Amino acid sequence: MKENERLKMKIGRMNNSNKKKGIDEKKKKAINRKRWATVQLQEVWNKKNKVCNDEAAGTEEKVNQTFQREEYFQELRKTKGILLQQINKHAVKTIHSPDGDIIDCVMIHKQPAFNHPLLKGHKLLDPPEIPKGHNQTGILSDNFQLWSLSGESCPDKTIPILRNIKDGIMSKPSSPNIFKRESINEFPTAKHEYAIAEASEGEYYGGKAIFNVWEPYVSDNEFSLAQIWVVSGSTVVNSLEVGWQVYKGLYEDNLPKLFVYWTADTYKTTGCYNLKCPGFVQINNKILLGGTLTKISTYNGKQFVFTAMVWKDSKTQNWWLRIGTEIIGYWPSSLVPLLKNHASIVQFGGEIVDTGPIWYHTNTQMGSGNFPNEGFRRAAYVRTLQVVDSNNYLNQIPNPYFEATFPNCYDIKQGFNNVWGKYFYYGGPGQNSKCTRGNK
Repeated sequence: MKENERLKMKIGRMNNSNKKKGIDEKKKKAINRKRWATVQLQEVWNKKNKVCNDEAAGTEEKVNQTFQREEYFQELRKTKGILLQQINKHAVKTIHSPDGDIIDCVMIHKQPAFNHPLLKGHKLLDPPEIPKGHNQTGILSDNFQLWSLSGESCPDKTIPILRNIKDGIMSKPSSPNIFKRESINEFPTAKHEYAIAEASEGEYYGGKAIFNVWEPYVSDNEFSLAQIWVVSGSTVVNSLEVGWQVYKGLYEDNLPKLFVYWTADTYKTTGCYNLKCPGFVQINNKILLGGTLTKISTYNGKQFVFTAMVWKDSKTQNWWLRIGTEIIGYWPSSLVPLLKNHASIVQFGGEIVDTGPIWYHTNTQMGSGNFPNEGFRRAAYVRTLQVVDSNNYLNQIPNPYFEATFPNCYDIKQGFNNVWGKYFYYGGPGQNSKCTRGNK
């Protein structure tokens, strides 16, 4: 059965389930609209993959494919060369991290963001007022990232930028589209699976949560992450994202990293991770985007967490990022026009990508690699789920919708208490006796 047909059947099952649960009409429409957008996107991917892989394709299509691929590599080489030259030119200090990473301290006004055509002449902004209200605290462990253990730091008025050892700027691209996040086109059977909590019944001006950090097993050419999504749009999606991930194809090791991401066209041609393309404006000299996280939770042991918050400045319309107590920087609103006013969806949770064959589910883990019913100190969690309202107040997430795409592989379990507020455990081991071919 084709992937898009399975997705359509899934939507049908969700519709029946929604009726039984008495979900109101407004929420049903929002959920189904999002699911249908996924189906449409999957159909586009299938068509692209068919053209790329069909041996019977005509000569003209093959010539076009070769030309487009060569054009892509020319663009990639040109962009990498320009960014590398600029970073090397403007680096005032270089730091070697214990894990082998090389960090360049670059003058803040010479960072990659200002190479974006929409940011020509852009002047650095001062941080706005942080959201008020429920649980304003920010948690960040000492020596949060491995590079800081060296005892060195970037000077004032500079920012740390991760230099990829392999090629100076970027590791092997994850798809034939430059800077694109999805790997669908490179791996035709690739599939993204989720365990998420979602708010989608209002207008949102940010989101905040506390994550515990793990080191899940991840197969080659795949990733596993936990993050916040701040989203607007249906057919075309604008999304701002922050969290931790394990992604060897991007970082060349299997250690958990802090990351940010953005897209203005449903992950097609705009946006990138961290500072790998012009876009996100960093103002902080202490936190390294793409940097290895030092303290990792252990099974039945100590749990290590950090707080992530994204919120909109009502004066400039820009979206700001804070990790723990550190304000990192911002996404200019011009990058994501559909988010200029507000977000329509805020999500929290885990995601993996499965690039394996159709008959075998990946054993890439999500979260801790354990199912949520194992609970505290064993399963991964996201707690203190909050959203920001139009008055710049933090509120507990209202009426969240919880979903795990394949609960036998990766599940989610919600909860509430007076200390954590609304929270959930999530994750799983991937391939197991109940998560096999039928889940693919």
